[in-house]
This record gives sequence, structure tokens and C-alpha cells, in this order.
Amino acid sequence: MTDTRRRVKVYTLNEDRQWDDRGTGHVSSGYVERLKGMSLLVRAESDGESGSLLLESKINPNTAYQKQQDTLIVWSEAENYDLALSFQEKAGCDEIWEKICQVQGKDPSVDITQELVDESEEERFDDMSSPGLELPPCELGHLEELAELVASSLPSPLRREKLALAVENEGYIRKLLELFRQCEDLENADGLHHLYEIVKGIFLLNRTALFEVMFSEECIMDVIGCLEHDPALDGLPRRHRDFLTKTARFKEVIPIGDPELRAKIHQTYRVQYIQDMVLPTPSVFEENMLSTLHSFIFFNKVEIVGMLQDDEKFLTDLFAQLTDEATDDDKRHELVNFLKEFCAFSQTLQPQNRDTFFKTLSNMGILPALEVILGMDDVQVRGAATDIFSYLVEYNPSMVREFIMQESQQNDDDILLINLIIEHMICDSDPELGGAVQLMGLLRTLVDPENMMATANKTEKTEFLSFFYKHCMHVLSAPLLANTTDDKPSRDDFQTSQLLALILELLTFCVEHHTYHIKNYIINKDILRRVLVLTASQHAFLALCALRFMRRIIGLKDEFYNRYIMKNFLFEPVVKAFLNNGARYNLMNSAIIEMFEYVRVDVKSLTAHIVENYWKSLEDVDYVQTFKGLKLRYEQQRERQDNPKLDSMRSILRNHRFRRDARTLDDDEEMWFNADEEELEDCEAVVPPSDSKITKASGGAGENEDLMDPISKFMERKKLKDSDDKEVLGKSSSLSGRQSPSFKLSFSGSTTKTSLSSPPASLRPGSPGSGAKGSPPTAATVTTKVGLVDYPDDDEEDEEEVGGESKEETPPLSKKSKLSS
Repeated sequence: MTDTRRRVKVYTLNEDRQWDDRGTGHVSSGYVERLKGMSLLVRAESDGESGSLLLESKINPNTAYQKQQDTLIVWSEAENYDLALSFQEKAGCDEIWEKICQVQGKDPSVDITQELVDESEEERFDDMSSPGLELPPCELGHLEELAELVASSLPSPLRREKLALAVENEGYIRKLLELFRQCEDLENADGLHHLYEIVKGIFLLNRTALFEVMFSEECIMDVIGCLEHDPALDGLPRRHRDFLTKTARFKEVIPIGDPELRAKIHQTYRVQYIQDMVLPTPSVFEENMLSTLHSFIFFNKVEIVGMLQDDEKFLTDLFAQLTDEATDDDKRHELVNFLKEFCAFSQTLQPQNRDTFFKTLSNMGILPALEVILGMDDVQVRGAATDIFSYLVEYNPSMVREFIMQESQQNDDDILLINLIIEHMICDSDPELGGAVQLMGLLRTLVDPENMMATANKTEKTEFLSFFYKHCMHVLSAPLLANTTDDKPSRDDFQTSQLLALILELLTFCVEHHTYHIKNYIINKDILRRVLVLTASQHAFLALCALRFMRRIIGLKDEFYNRYIMKNFLFEPVVKAFLNNGARYNLMNSAIIEMFEYVRVDVKSLTAHIVENYWKSLEDVDYVQTFKGLKLRYEQQRERQDNPKLDSMRSILRNHRFRRDARTLDDDEEMWFNADEEELEDCEAVVPPSDSKITKASGGAGENEDLMDPISKFMERKKLKDSDDKEVLGKSSSLSGRQSPSFKLSFSGSTTKTSLSSPPASLRPGSPGSGAKGSPPTAATVTTKVGLVDYPDDDEEDEEEVGGESKEETPPLSKKSKLSS
């Protein structure tokens, strides 16, 4: 559509009483069958004939529509859902306003179509008997009466509306301001206090038409003057007017040729000052009565940004002076502060307009200008430049990355924009490193692969990360490498430790989100060894950052990292830190134990490395079972390595067990096949029980005796029970004909034609049924549908009994006893 008169922005009021932009489109009115009435329709701008529907709102005959500032129509769809249409042209607003008034049968000359009626029936009846609210004469002697009238009208929406109409229709505000000047000349304190209450009450009437009068050039300073005389100040008025006229002087860093734009800027600044500094902090009741004031400021800012953005000469002059070497520091200071406020105002724009705004700034050279600004000595100027840079990064990090990579083709690493940001982070003079924290967050956004795009022609992630690790990573890690040349940090003061903690936080982020780039850098530069020097820091937060860095690396379970750790014995500083911490139960203690516990459960190669190199230092730690568990896991791994045939048999049993369906092995079954007898004696424990239990389980042979694998025990039992097995078969064949006479039982490692049930109770580690009269062997070649030892119901009972706490109290019957029963 080409009709700009009907071009509108749709806004909704959120819970914080701020207007959210819902998009731009074209508004029309028409009958909607689904809604059974005339409705307002807003379709989004698009290249097609019709865009998506942004708004479909029935014109309710009882809804109060308000017309504000000639280009706004505001109304409430529900109790807490306010809507606004902001028109590009006044003519379009008037046209839609006439449609609304026509549906409601109102005169289009009014600014509100309905009175807001929320009163009880009794109040409504009383107000109907007096259709208008009569104000007392605007004279000094009636100020107290008027103040009481205003105060009594505020709680009632209907009386508030009538009071607003009366004040508006009689030109009452200008008369009140004339009385204010008289009271100041006469030093009439009582009159000034009454005027304060009256003007404050007029603000709470929440009416745009009154604000337009109060905020006009000839009235606004007197309104601020009225609000200086708060009775609560005990006769000590504020000097807001002195501040606005003498201290806060408006400076045109670039001359503004449009007088309307200049007036709008003045007005917006003063109204913002009234809201933030002059008006007292509103109560919960009053907060909802100032929504129109918030809206007034918001839409003023939208207009200012739009008018400045359309002024090409203004922006061209702005960036020309910013980058001109002849511009003095004071002038550049003013220019960068203006640009910062300009970018802050842009946050009020709708998304597509904000996109155009930042593209305009980029085309005019805002990023090269920021390089110049960041090179200045003035801390305040650099701070403003950082804020501008944050607006750009948060809105479009890809735009910033593209500039950085293009810049690297022409400039040295030292003067690249991103390296300037890193240097400012490193050199932050603030003891709390407030600026460094902000810059670190921006760097993390720039190197975050989640917001990097991949197209058919290029992959931004690959290109930028390659650039970053080649040109920037050495700058970022320089303080870390400089402070870790010895066995302990070279500088261990609080500010340096904070900086190193920030660098480690960013490097940890890289470990988590980057792949081979950070791995190559860590291994080639021996970064982890240097980081672990910081575990000796006197600042616990820094030592914990170093441990967190190593823990993230181990958590990747990458064998390249693991070999690097083992080759350089990088657990040594961790063990030292653990022993130096002593018996203190703190974050350091917990973090190190958690790291070892993770290794015990998930990383076999590191388990062996730790036991073989650090067991003597850790063997006496018995208040947790983690380290004894590491030793036990290590011994189990060695036993499997020494007995590869047993591992092979375990694999056969695992892969060819009889199953009732096609499922894969579940976690409990996998644990049964991988565990040793001692591990399953106490299923609740994280690690195996104490040495006394191990001795008992191994037949009392002593705690140094190697633990026998359950499969090897079964093999020994099979040799001893061969005659018993034959006896079992003889008894089984004499049963009531349930089994086929052609059944053949044999033990074989072959995988052909083999069907295995879940292991009998006698084969499970620690099972009471593992004596001399145990069950038949586990593997059977079956020629009938149901084998002699395949009892699905029995399997389910056995599986429940292994994990139960009462398995030793009520031992299950062996398969043999069941057959012979």
C-alpha cells in the first residue's frame, strides 16, 4: 500500500508500564463477520499484496478511545491490556478517529469517546445528578478549597475524568500558574503549598491534553516551580529551575537547523527531569495514574530519533567531526556523549527501524570512529565509547565481526578494534573492574558460535574463530602467561586476581563452545599447566576458577586432552592444592573431590594415571570413598587387561543373552556384566564397601588378594559340579513330560543357535545360590521353544532380588531346587 496516511505503529503496554513495539503496518476499518461488528485492522508491511495481521480489534461501543498528540489513538482492550496506534500522518489519525466516533455516535471533535465509569451504583447515581464538576474561582482565597477538591476527586475514576474536563475546558492551568507567580512574589508559603498539591494532582489525572499545556514552552518552568514547594520540605524549596536554566545547559554539538526538533529535544529533557527528579516517588496507587506521562516521553523520543535519522546533513557532520584529527578533545567528548544518547534513544524504535538506524551508523563509519575514541586518554570518553560499542554488539554482533576481519587485512594486530577492547579490559583502573566485566561480556558475545551465521558462501564461525585465535588470543592470554612463570602467581593482589579470573572465565567459555581452535591453543601453548599455577593463589575465587577450567577440559573426555594431562603430570598441582587445603570442608575440597569422582566414573585413562602416580599421597583419605574407588577401578581395569579371554567371554554373554524382545541392554544389565562381585554386594554405595567386606567376599584370603571375577568363579564351579549337572538332567528328564526328550544341554563359546536367559541366581555376584549345588551352566543350545533353564518368571524375580535390600534375608530358590520341588 502506498497510502502513508494510514501507516501506523502498533504498541502494547507491558507490565512495567512501558510501551512495546508490535510492528508497523497499514490500518483500515471494516465489518468483520467473526467479530460481528466494525473493527480496526492493521496488516504488517510486506512485499506482497497483503501482510500478516498485526491487529484485529472490534470497535466496542462502550470502550473509551483517546486521541493524543494528533497522531495517537489509545484504548484498553481488557483490564490490563492497553493498545496504541501511532500514525505517520495526522490526516490518517483523523480519518480513523472519525470511524471510531461514528460507530460510537460521538462528535469527532472530542479527545475521548467515553467516560471511564468504574463506580458503584450509588456513586454513579450521585454523579448523574450533577453532570458537570464546577471548579471554585481561580483566586488566592480559594486555593485551599481547590486543593481539597482535587484530592477528593483522585480516588474516583469518574470524578477524576470530570475534573480533568473542567480544568481543560476553562483554561484553568494558565490561571493557576499566574497565581503561582503572585504567591512567589508575595512569598505566600501556604498558597505555594496548596499549588504544589493541586499541580501534583493534575499530573495524576493522566490526561494528554493537560500535559500538552503544562509542557508547553511558556508553562513548563512554572509547573516545575510549583513542584519545588513540597510541604514536606519544611519551607526549604528545591531549586530545580536553577539547575535546568544554569547548570544543565543545552549544547548543540552539531547545529540543529530544525526549530521543531530543537523544541522537542528541550521538552523531552525537561519532562524526563520532572518524572525522574521533581515528582515524588509514586505510590502503588499513583504509579498506574502516570502511564500517560510515560507514554508522552516515549513517543517524544521516537519522534526525535526519527527526525535526526532523516537529517542526512546532521549525521554526516557528526561523523566527520568525530574522525577529524583537528577536532579538540573537549569537542570530541561532547560529540561522543551525544552519540551515546542517540544510540540509547534508538532503543525505542521498532525492530525494522532500529535495523535501519544501525546500518546507517555503520555506513557512516561508527566503528572506525570508535577506534579513534578508544585511543583517547579521557576515561569518561572511553566509557561512553564502550557503551556505544555495547549497543552495536548486542544488536548485531555479525556486523561487528565483519568489520573486525576486514580491518585485519589493512592494520597491524596492535591497533585492531577488538584488541583495543581486550587491552582496555586488561588495563581497567577501576579496583572493582566494572568496565572490564562489561568488556568481557562483549567479547564473549563476539566469540559465541551460537550467534554466528552459516551461509552457502561462507561460514562465519570458521572464519572468525580462525582470525581470533591467530590475531587476538595472544593479547587476551598475555596477563595469564606473565603471572604464571613460576610455581605460584607472580602477582597475587586482589585486582590482578580479579582480572585473571575474568580471563579464565572467557577461556572456559571457549573450551565449552569452541572445538579444535582452543584445543590446539591449550596444548601448543601449555595453557593448562600455566592455569594450574593459580591453584596456589591466596584468593580462593581464583584457585576455583583454575579448577573449573581443568574440570571443563576433563568433562570433554577428549583423549588428546587426556594424553596432554598425563604427559605433563598436570594432576600434581591439583593434588598439592587438595593436601594443602587439609581437612577443611570448603568449596576447594568439594571441587577437587568432585573432579576425582568424575574421573573415577567416566575416564579410564586418567584413573590409571592418578593411581599410578599419586596413590601414595591419597591413600590415607578415607572420609570419602572416592580415592579407594579410584584404586578399585584401576585394579579392575588391570585384571581385565591381564585376562583378555574373560573379557571375551563377558562380551559373548553380553551380546547373546536370551531376550524376550529386541531391546538393547538396559543400564542395570550393563552394570551387572561390567561389575565385579564386590561392587554389587552393596548396590546403594557410590563406591565399594570397606576393606573388611572385600576380605570377606574373597573368602578371607586377605585384603591384598586379587578379587576373582564372577565369570572365572563360575568356570571353577562348573568343573566341580559336572557330575551334579548330570544328576540334574536325569531328574529333569523324569519330570511330567514338560521338556522335549531331544533337549541337549552343552556349554559352548559358540554364538550359533544359542539362546540365553537372564543369568541364574547362582551366577550373580554375591548370590546365596552360588554353593556346590548351584544351577546348571548359563549357555544352552536349545532345540525346543522353551529350554530347560529358561524361566521368564524366575528371571524377573531374580532381577528384583539383586537390587533389593532384603536379598540376604530371603535368598531365592536355586533353579535346581525349583526343578526338584
